[in-house]
Amino acid sequence: MKKILTILMCLCMAVLAGGCGNSGSESTSKVLHYGTTAYGPAMENAGLNPHEAYQGWSAVRYGVAETLVRFNDAMEVKPWLADSWQFVDSHTVKLHIRDKVTFSNGKPLTAEAVKANFEDLLAVHNRAPKDLGIQSMEADGQYLTIRSANPATVLLTYLADPYSAIIDVSEKPQDGLYIGTGPFKATKVTEKSVSLVRNDSYWDGKPKLDGVEVTRITEGDTLTMALQKGDIDAAQGLPYNSLDLFKDTSAYTISSMPTSRVYQVAFNFNSPAMQDKAVREAIAMAIDKKQFAEVLLKGNGVAAVGPFPENMALGHMKLNAPTFNIEAAKKILADAGYKDTDGDGYLDKNGQPLTVRWLTYTSRQELPVLAEAAQATLKEVGIKVDVNATDAYRSVLKQGNFDVFAKAFVTAPTGEGSYYFKTNTLAGAVDNVGSYSNPRIQALMAELDQTTEPAQRQAIFQQMTQTVLDDGAFIYVAHLKMNLVMKHKVTNFKASPTDYYELNKDVDMVGK
Repeated sequence: MKKILTILMCLCMAVLAGGCGNSGSESTSKVLHYGTTAYGPAMENAGLNPHEAYQGWSAVRYGVAETLVRFNDAMEVKPWLADSWQFVDSHTVKLHIRDKVTFSNGKPLTAEAVKANFEDLLAVHNRAPKDLGIQSMEADGQYLTIRSANPATVLLTYLADPYSAIIDVSEKPQDGLYIGTGPFKATKVTEKSVSLVRNDSYWDGKPKLDGVEVTRITEGDTLTMALQKGDIDAAQGLPYNSLDLFKDTSAYTISSMPTSRVYQVAFNFNSPAMQDKAVREAIAMAIDKKQFAEVLLKGNGVAAVGPFPENMALGHMKLNAPTFNIEAAKKILADAGYKDTDGDGYLDKNGQPLTVRWLTYTSRQELPVLAEAAQATLKEVGIKVDVNATDAYRSVLKQGNFDVFAKAFVTAPTGEGSYYFKTNTLAGAVDNVGSYSNPRIQALMAELDQTTEPAQRQAIFQQMTQTVLDDGAFIYVAHLKMNLVMKHKVTNFKASPTDYYELNKDVDMVGK
C-alpha cells in the first residue's frame, strides 16, 4: 500500500507539473477560433493556392502568403516583400526584394524565387496574365525587373492583388499546404476549414498567436450563436440584423470599414427577354437601392450608382443612372408593348410572359434578401421573378439558365479601376457571365492601357462607367461595409477597405 501511495503521489505531482495534461496546454495556448462566411467553393477561394481562382484571397487573409507590395487604408501602394522600387521607364519597374526573408519552410526569398512564382502564375491563372501584362522579367540577386504592357504604376497595383502572393514553387505542395512567407503556415486545408500554426521564422517578428482555426459558417443564425456561445472568438459575415447583439463594448469589439464590395446585378445578354433594353431599364428602376442599403442592410451599406463607392477617388464621377420609380418602369414596359392580357397581374408580350429568372447564392447572406426585395417591387411593375438562390450557381451560369445574376464583387481591390472593367465588362472576361459586349468598352480599355496620367485615366473610367450604365448592362445596388466582430480579448484584428488583410503577426488574445 505504501508503495502504491508513493506512485500515486508521484503521478499527481507529474500531472500538476505538466499543467494537467491537455486542459493545461489549452489554457495557455493562444489559438484563435474564427468563423467566416467568406471562405468556400461559392467564392472560389477554398484553398490556399494563389495561382488558382480566388484562393489568393484566403492565402493573404489568413496570413499564409504575402505580396510584393500592399495597400494601406487609403489604398496607397506600400512596401511589403519588396522594400523599395524604382521606375526604369513608364512601363518598367525594378523592385528590391527584402533581405533575409524566408519561406515558412526555411528557404530564402530571392528575386529568382519571385520570378519563378510569377512564371507559374502566368502559366495557369485565368486573370493574372491579362491584368499584369508582363512582357519580361529579369532576376539579379535581390532585384527583380519587370516590364509590362501596362503603365508601371498600374502594374504595381496588380502586384498587390492576392493572386500575386508569393509562394515557393520549387517543390510540389502536399495536401494543399502551399508555402508562403507569412506569419502563419497551414497544417490542414479543406473546403470548410483551415488550420494554421505560428511561423516561428517569420521575417517581421514573432507572431503573437500560436495558431488559428478558420471555419466556414455560412448560415447567419448559426454564426451568430457560435459567437454568443463562445464556440468561436471572432466572426466575419454576421447578418447585419445581428450586429446589435454585440454592441456591449465590454464583451465585444466591432471593427468596421467601408469597402468597394458592391452588390451587383448583371443581365444575361443571351436571354431573349433581357435583350430588350426596355426590360433592363424597367428592372433597374424597380430596385429600391436606398431601402436595401438603409433598411435591409441596417445602414451597413450605401446606395450605389456606379461600381465604385464615393469615398474612393474612383467614385468621384457624375453619372446618369436609373432611379427607383415604379410608375416610370410601368410606362417603359407599356410603351414597349408589354401588357397583362390574361389578368394574372403579370405582363406578357406576343404570348410570352415576362418572367425573370433571378440567380444568386446564399453564402453572402444579404443576396437572398436582395432577391426577395426585388421580387416584391418587380411584382408591382408586373414582372414575375423566380428566385434561384444556390451555392451551386456555376453550373446554372454555364448552362445559361438565368436572366440576371446577382453577386457581391470587390470592384477595386487594387485601388485601380481597370481591374473591374477587365474582369466584368470586356468580351470574354472571366466574370462577364452575361456575355455583355460593346466595342466602345474595348476601345476605351485599349486607350486606358496606354494612358499613365491619373486625371486622364479617371476621365476614361467615367466614360466606361457611363457606357455600361447607358447600355443597361448592370445594376449597382449598394456598397458594403466590412465588419469583423470579436470577443473583447481579441486585439489588433481589424477590417480593411480591400477586404483581404485580416490575420497578421500582431493579432492577439489577451485576458479572459
